[in-house]
Amino acid sequence: MELLYMTSIIYSSLCTSLGALPILFIRRMTHRGKDNLLAFTAGVMVAASTYGLIPSAIKLSNVIVLTIGILVGTLFLTILEKSLPHVDLEHRSGAQVPASAYLLMITMILHNLPEGLSVGVSYASEYKDLGPLVSFAIGLQNIPEGFLMALFLVTQGAGRLKAIVYTTLAGFTELLAALFGLAFGEKLAGVVPYGLAFAAGAMLFIVYKELIPESHGDGNERSSTLSFILGLLTMILLTSYLR
Repeated sequence: MELLYMTSIIYSSLCTSLGALPILFIRRMTHRGKDNLLAFTAGVMVAASTYGLIPSAIKLSNVIVLTIGILVGTLFLTILEKSLPHVDLEHRSGAQVPASAYLLMITMILHNLPEGLSVGVSYASEYKDLGPLVSFAIGLQNIPEGFLMALFLVTQGAGRLKAIVYTTLAGFTELLAALFGLAFGEKLAGVVPYGLAFAAGAMLFIVYKELIPESHGDGNERSSTLSFILGLLTMILLTSYLR
């Protein structure tokens, strides 16, 4: 049974890396395509926050916990964004990667931590069928997230292999969190809603501060808006299907 638990937990985190692999076969992207990708990613992240993380945090706790988590997550990303060096996208040289790429990567890591804890705590709970269900659902959700993260890093100046490595590291944090949750079980159950709300606040910050403004800065507002809506609907449908 322990081997089955470990296999399922590892599967969930590896799905992030699996989703990143297709970028090896994407050779060229126009500026319009990059803006649409940014907007699509923003839609996915808004849906993940408002349709997944926030309802889950409320279900596991209350509005006060949700408010604290979102505000702390927003404050954390605000401080982090100010401390990261910014690179002008129009005048960058060499292989410099702008701060928005690092912010997205850090945000996805923060997003993966409570998800991993949820998987581990689910396996440690008294409901034996809950762990495999949560692990499978989060694993499928991680595939498009891994693809979008890796592709975004590539469009922002990172090499393809480096983007896959970074995406894999983000998925690895989910594995560590899941193992931590499995080891300590229900003792961590009260921490999970704070983590979910924290991740939601961090995601909403980067969407409004970085992704949407950057996707609307080069005359592609209409197509980017449509891409945002498509990303939002895609994530909502995916989350609904997995529930």
